[in-house]
Amino acid sequence: MHMSDALISPAVGGTMLAVSAGLIFFSSTHLRKNFDASKIPLMGVMGAFVFAMQMINFAIPATGSSGHIGGAILLAALLGPCAAFLALTCVLAIQALFFADGGLIALGCNVFNMGFFACFIAYPLIFKPIAKDYSSSTRIAVASILSATIALQLGAFCVVLQTLLSGVTELPFKTFAFLMQPIHLAIGIVEGLLTAATISFIYKVRPQIFNVENPLKSLSMTATLASLFLATLIIGGGVSLLASSNPDGLEWAIENTTDGKELLASGEIHEASATLQEKTSLLADYSIANIESNVGTSLAGIIGSVITLFSIVLLAVILKKRKSIDA
Repeated sequence: MHMSDALISPAVGGTMLAVSAGLIFFSSTHLRKNFDASKIPLMGVMGAFVFAMQMINFAIPATGSSGHIGGAILLAALLGPCAAFLALTCVLAIQALFFADGGLIALGCNVFNMGFFACFIAYPLIFKPIAKDYSSSTRIAVASILSATIALQLGAFCVVLQTLLSGVTELPFKTFAFLMQPIHLAIGIVEGLLTAATISFIYKVRPQIFNVENPLKSLSMTATLASLFLATLIIGGGVSLLASSNPDGLEWAIENTTDGKELLASGEIHEASATLQEKTSLLADYSIANIESNVGTSLAGIIGSVITLFSIVLLAVILKKRKSIDA
């Protein structure tokens, strides 16, 4: 559900960037005051894991569309809403800057649509009350599916509203919304199942992450993090090659609304954004120039995962130092 700049006017993009910046400030302030330094490695590894998982588009049967997880519910369940929002923001910023995945003008929209509803609405109001102490796989599955689908429904509708308010395209509101909502319902169900499976696995090997003391033997934190990062590298460097080539839910909805016509945006700000993104996106489309397609995708997935991990850890360390200074 990464919006491109062609959908967004500078006014809407700038407004949503300011809103997202406010949420980043709120999350940073809250995290700094309630900082648990022991979660810094987990924050980095799980951010990288979500980056890798977002590379895998799974086909939606009978639609010709595909989808990928957003990952915010998974991050919130493991890190809390504020840390999850910051980690996902890093993922989306890295995707936009280095991989040309999502526009720079639309970055604030993408952060809000994919992060806010999941971290600050669906997680505390739906996931947490249902999942409770994480001891029931059934409750985790129900919580994950409901929270992921509702967050995606709200985010998808925001995409439609932001596009309408921008007025830079000719996408009919009713048609666009009618296509966006059901396709993201299907994507949300799959994301919920994948989220539940990941949470249940982590709970079994390291319940202490969820503040649960388990008398049974569990993996050490180091072993757990190593396992998750190894899975990240395998997903980003290998499994990503199996991703569906079908357009994702947003692209599919646009294609069916416009009968396949390409959306283009003009204007100095859009041109400047495109020029800047062209210069920064060294791994555009998750590939590497002059390297065979599959090899390039594998390397891009691994490099992106590593960049994401170090970027999130660096942010967390900065927040930790700010807490020490404030104290």
